Amino acid sequence: MLQCGGDRVVIVGGGIAGALLAKTLQGHADVVLIDPKEYFEIPWANMRAKVDPAAVERTVIPHSDYLTHAKVVTASAVGVDDSVVLTSVDRTIGYDFLVIATGRNCTRPQRRSERLEMFQRDKERIAAAGSILIIGGGPIGVELAAEIAIDSPDKRVTLVHGGPRLLKVMGARASAKALEWLRSKNVTVLLEQTIDIEDLARADAGDEKTGWVFTTSAGENVTADCHFVCTGRPVASGWLRGTFLADHLDADGRLAVDEHLRVGRLKNVFAIGDITDVPEAKQGYLAQRHAMVVSRNLRLLLKDGALEHKLHRYKASKAAIFVTLGRRDALSELPFMTLIGPIPGAVKPRDLYVSRTRRMMGLRWNG
Repeated sequence: MLQCGGDRVVIVGGGIAGALLAKTLQGHADVVLIDPKEYFEIPWANMRAKVDPAAVERTVIPHSDYLTHAKVVTASAVGVDDSVVLTSVDRTIGYDFLVIATGRNCTRPQRRSERLEMFQRDKERIAAAGSILIIGGGPIGVELAAEIAIDSPDKRVTLVHGGPRLLKVMGARASAKALEWLRSKNVTVLLEQTIDIEDLARADAGDEKTGWVFTTSAGENVTADCHFVCTGRPVASGWLRGTFLADHLDADGRLAVDEHLRVGRLKNVFAIGDITDVPEAKQGYLAQRHAMVVSRNLRLLLKDGALEHKLHRYKASKAAIFVTLGRRDALSELPFMTLIGPIPGAVKPRDLYVSRTRRMMGLRWNG
């Protein structure tokens, strides 16, 4: 067992929120990051990386590059009690403070090199395909369809979405604008239709070497040489069921947090990112804000537990939601208007904030 000595902060999950928190705390506490991967990645650059894998070298970052004074345990958390975390490698890690940042269920390889190879294979699949099927019309599916449509306008792209409109995280006006934009780029959008999961499994088993015919729930046939599943993933909180934190999970598996991002007002347990029940859009930059609030709060508590009355509060954000549409355009939903095209696209840097995120992690922009 990894013993703790009063200032041990254990962070479970090395995504965009957990990684930033570990970085900002490593000079103030005995930080242990538990993550099944040896790296973190900048998620909002992933869709660009599928068509331009060279860009991903700067976005898939080994934990060792930015955690110079923290311990990294490459494993999954499989259980927790009020003093220790149990990992998938049968190692128990004691904590004084616990932060849960496991985000959503996602299968990623352990090694960075294997993750980079995945992006390269996706690039090769797209390059070789004449027709591409995208399942899911949330931000990920829309952004991927846009990247392919702009990068390879000769491809036949079909997006199938089970809901009545795209981008349910945004308003109806934004959904309509996204639909119009995609159709203007010759993307076929089929709403209120689904693809049988068995069809997807058979296509995966057959490696999609030739055009595969998928039949939607409405009986439409879609021929595609490759497909990408971009449907929403459940919150990664299954490992908390049966633990002392189970009572703080809502019906969707999210952890109930207070205004300080503490779980159920427990004095030493926090949660950040998508796993929280904060009523706001689940976007990466907001997860980073969670991390910074908890970082400040933990530094106060580590300095003097009596400073609890000075803890910083997190207020759910109503900030603009951005969806990137290729290299130049974007869709932005503001409190007072919805914009699409190059004007909101100009707000988001061409490198999708990768340089800024690397600077936040203490890394050179081109390292």
